[in-house]
Amino acid sequence: MKVDIAIIGGAGHIGLPLGLLLANKKKKVILYDKNKINLNLIEKSKLPFMEKNGLKLLKKNKKRIFPTSNKKLLKNTKIIIICIGTPVKNSKPDLKFFFKVFKEIKPFLNPKKLLIVRSSIYPGSIYKIQKYLGKKYKNISYCPERVVQGESILELPKLPQIISGLSPFSINQSKNIFNLICKKTIVTSILEAELIKLFSNSWRYINFSISNQFYNICEKLNVNFNILRKNMMDGYERNKDIPKAGFAAGPCLYKDTAQLNAFLKDSFTLGKEATKINQSFPIEIYKKLKKKFGKKLVKKKIGILGVAFKPDIDDTRDSLSLNLYNYLKKKKLKTFVSDDYVDIKSKINKSVLIKNSDIIILGTPHKIYKKIRIPKKKYLIDTWGFFEKWNLIIG
Repeated sequence: MKVDIAIIGGAGHIGLPLGLLLANKKKKVILYDKNKINLNLIEKSKLPFMEKNGLKLLKKNKKRIFPTSNKKLLKNTKIIIICIGTPVKNSKPDLKFFFKVFKEIKPFLNPKKLLIVRSSIYPGSIYKIQKYLGKKYKNISYCPERVVQGESILELPKLPQIISGLSPFSINQSKNIFNLICKKTIVTSILEAELIKLFSNSWRYINFSISNQFYNICEKLNVNFNILRKNMMDGYERNKDIPKAGFAAGPCLYKDTAQLNAFLKDSFTLGKEATKINQSFPIEIYKKLKKKFGKKLVKKKIGILGVAFKPDIDDTRDSLSLNLYNYLKKKKLKTFVSDDYVDIKSKINKSVLIKNSDIIILGTPHKIYKKIRIPKKKYLIDTWGFFEKWNLIIG
């Protein structure tokens, strides 16, 4: 079978939307992945996760999409795109996992064909990949993804695509591919492209940490941060971008900040402090409960609304609200979770959670929660200011 493009990690959150968009441009696309559950769902024209407009494109382009776990099929593709995740262990990138994938697919690679990497990577990784594969592999590009989870199909056509490569051929061929689906392409050096990816997510992560620290300061001073934030922003343009406080999480923000700090040999001061503030946010919530209820906390029932890492998706990777749930359970507190999108064993219906819980914590502000009414007798922790905004607290 001759195909145009093979995507490694093709059944994942980054690879699948890209594959669907390329298939929609008449390209035959192999979705190579080891996740057989996701592959089987795609084969049946079902999405394995939430992705806006994804199902429509999958059904429309079914004849051009080939989900598989057979590595041998990679040999017949013109272009291979790497979209695998890059794990971080103990705040350091796990490059062994990343290169393990290259070891598995190396027998099926051709130095004359284009290899595109889209994963978040440690600076210098592209040259390490070339060194591992061999000097003859000059047609390697780094074209980082920069999309929002669950909205890749909507965002990719609107966002400029960063293009970098080891050779003019790799750069020009990558431009040709992404010009099919992207608004614009921007050519940079490989190091610039690697840093653009890490800088972008680190910048966002640091901004979230500022609001989270402001929230913690306000809690100590018995000040409502959400009201304070609203007053800070009211008619004052310079404060308009200050984020809400909350469980800043996800598979890229923490990971990319950690990778940049590792690259800088633990000297990325702002990134390190942002990580401490954001990652400890669940513990700060526990401290707040402990301060409020003291020894009586063990008798209280705690309900967490939403455990996805961000609103309106079904992904819990690096979710801090899920971390909070596990932390409270370790403290042997009666804790329940509810999430309309996430399939988790211990979850209960949101109405049951609200009725039976003495304490309600908003972990993820899903839009569907606009229909919820929180009785005033419940002790509510809503760092996002979600229920206040929609006037959903009732007497």
